[in-house]
Amino acid sequence: MQSITEKTIAEQSSIKSISNFFHEYGLGAALKNAGAYKQKGIAIATIIKYLISLIYTGKSMYEDMRSKNPHAQGFGKDTVYRLLNMAYINWQAFQLSVATKVVARIKALTSEARRCAFVVDDTMFTILHAKKTELVSKCFDHAEKISNKFKTGFRMLTLGWTDGASFIPLTFRHLASSEEKLQICGMKTGIDGRSRAHRIRKEAVTKAADVMLTHLKIAVKAGIAASYVLFDSWFAYPVTIIKVSALGLHVVSRVKDTKTIKYLVNGKKQTVKEIFKNNKKRRGKSRYMLSVPITLYATEGKTEVAIPARLVYVRNRNKRNDWIALISTDMALSEEDIIALYGKRWDIEVFFKICKSYLKLTNEFHQLSYDALTARTTIVMLRYMILSIEKRTMQDPRTLGELFFMGFDEAADVKFEQALMLIIEMLTDTLKEEQLGLTEDQMQQIMDSFIEKLPIHMQKCLSFEQAA
Repeated sequence: MQSITEKTIAEQSSIKSISNFFHEYGLGAALKNAGAYKQKGIAIATIIKYLISLIYTGKSMYEDMRSKNPHAQGFGKDTVYRLLNMAYINWQAFQLSVATKVVARIKALTSEARRCAFVVDDTMFTILHAKKTELVSKCFDHAEKISNKFKTGFRMLTLGWTDGASFIPLTFRHLASSEEKLQICGMKTGIDGRSRAHRIRKEAVTKAADVMLTHLKIAVKAGIAASYVLFDSWFAYPVTIIKVSALGLHVVSRVKDTKTIKYLVNGKKQTVKEIFKNNKKRRGKSRYMLSVPITLYATEGKTEVAIPARLVYVRNRNKRNDWIALISTDMALSEEDIIALYGKRWDIEVFFKICKSYLKLTNEFHQLSYDALTARTTIVMLRYMILSIEKRTMQDPRTLGELFFMGFDEAADVKFEQALMLIIEMLTDTLKEEQLGLTEDQMQQIMDSFIEKLPIHMQKCLSFEQAA
């Protein structure tokens, strides 16, 4: 009975957090602006809130609606399925609108010295035994190292934002194969070519690099504060990096060790391996092995575009004789900052893991239309935003508002000199205890010896206090 009570309390607490999330970040207004509203019947916001909270009940929608006290009040599964299949709702605009407000909230808790960045990556969105799911394809899984690298499903390209402490998903797109022979099921016919539904399906069969650039433009236009874009070597082609730089964003990325991609070093075109071989390495246990300024170049139309960049070689932890090369288009960044900034890219890997393992990204609903696929993935993205906010609220003391600043002011009132004098007084009182049996001269010698071993600036503070 105790476990049942605890589960009920946790469930009610989670649903309360979701209600607060809806109210604070204006999800109702965001849905209306995205075209998700009805003239009569159950409000769409009510259904969305139900779908988000479903993960915390420990039940499927079928089990919940068959229970004696379902969370779905006044509507059934057909209402939910009709909502998921609505082609005119702009789910991307809805998610980005909410994410923009969440990022603004988290940014207020982030130091100005901390570098915020966009993160781009893709993961396999596997659908087992899918034959009639729209645009489902045989997709190449570059993360697979052992078994069959082609899997049934989509590549889910995701654009997120991170400050190193919190990750917020901004946009996504399920990418199908552009080759019809690899598509198990094609695009639904009869869709108006001018509609949004047709545009997202057309985007689904576009190259990942082009989709990434499109989503970055949307995020920049939305006013999300970030100066860098982080991605893995699968996107690190010179032409892609140059296009991202044209948006006013710096790139920090891992680069491929391949013979087909070359960089300009002192007027010579060299591969990553050749640059490493031809330059003197740093000795000892340095955090990086080599840092080389280079020039990235690419041909756009009939003109060749070039931008400065820096290659930083880091020792591979898994293979001590191997190395990993990072590239940065921000020449003002130090090598240590480049390495630290690229480390923030790992946040998106954690995001993928949590969404798949805990938030039912791929196995909650089995809908056949591409619109329903987009809708239910948006629900999962909102679930993760709530988790990110809750985590940040619990861990960051600045979310306590005035209480934090009151504590900060109180701590600031205790000056360094006063704190040091308190320590000296405590040491003096300890030496005066009878069981030690020290004379006044012995105590003074110990105190003088202690003070002489302190740093110069501390000795000056003590001299100042004694003179006062």
